Amino acid sequence: MPRFQFRHAVLPALAAIAALLSLTAPAAPAAAQNSERYVAQRFGQAWPETDFSRSAIDLREIMFGGPPKDGIPAIDDPAFVPVAGAGFLADREPVIALEIDGAAKAYPLQVLMWHEIANDSLAGVPVTVTYCPLCNAAIAFDRRLPGPGGTRVLDFGVSGLLRHSDMVMYDRQTESWWQQFLGEAIVGELTGARLDMLPVRIESFARFRERFPDGLVMRPPEGSGRAYGRNPYAGYDSRAEPYFPYGYYEDPVPPLARVVAVGNQAWPLARLQAEGRIEAGELVLSWEPGQASALDAGLVAEGQDVGNVVVQRRQADGSLADAVHDVTFAFAFRSFRPDGILHAE
Repeated sequence: MPRFQFRHAVLPALAAIAALLSLTAPAAPAAAQNSERYVAQRFGQAWPETDFSRSAIDLREIMFGGPPKDGIPAIDDPAFVPVAGAGFLADREPVIALEIDGAAKAYPLQVLMWHEIANDSLAGVPVTVTYCPLCNAAIAFDRRLPGPGGTRVLDFGVSGLLRHSDMVMYDRQTESWWQQFLGEAIVGELTGARLDMLPVRIESFARFRERFPDGLVMRPPEGSGRAYGRNPYAGYDSRAEPYFPYGYYEDPVPPLARVVAVGNQAWPLARLQAEGRIEAGELVLSWEPGQASALDAGLVAEGQDVGNVVVQRRQADGSLADAVHDVTFAFAFRSFRPDGILHAE
């Protein structure tokens, strides 16, 4: 059994072990949280190219998630098929739908949950499309990073590390670490840099096909040995708590309740589902049924109906344009937006 599949087969046990290892790791007082000795003991061997002299976080917040660096392999040269040729997808299955200048691609979660990152391009724009199953965060980035020396085009891998139960990515150019939820470099040469997030929709394959009949769909990589279509996190979104530690939480909705997060604001999915449409200033949020949860049943296509969310922003001329948002778990929103507003009522 490939070690990544094995990791998922014993995920709860690995989570408990990882938490124990973090608790029993070499103690470091606050003043020495990022000391050379502490870094060397915990990360030095796997990350010799990372500049640990630059960091925006307390490194004690970093946990080992089970797989090593690149143990979850990012997709660097994704292959696509027309929507008519995507017979491996059921109508209800969720995809990350990205559209730029009229060109559209769908990135199925049944594939991304096994790879978490796809480095790609669309309409001439270098993009990175990401999915962290542990916090249900599906986010796409423009991977161009302007700087004084010119614009760099970065590509990303999966570090195998977690912070607040969210994937830590790394760029292969500098081996800086990036928080997936924020698109921000948190450790290394590029600390403080931010990637531009791109508006996407997490929608059913049927809705993508209807919106973009000429669109393309990322197909599963050949020869990977992974069980695409099966959910290695079966039952996760029905748990009371995430597998891994995630910090302080006291919001009125359960930690693993889905919320629609837009910047520093979020609305429980259950509220949007009940109301169908919510208008908040320039924002318009809507919900319709027909999308399976990727993190519920053993087969993705059989997951409970969590519906399709559209978030748009009203423009000056009155038209609506898709807005950057994420349908994520409540604990993730609170972990990374501690001062954010959760509109529970």
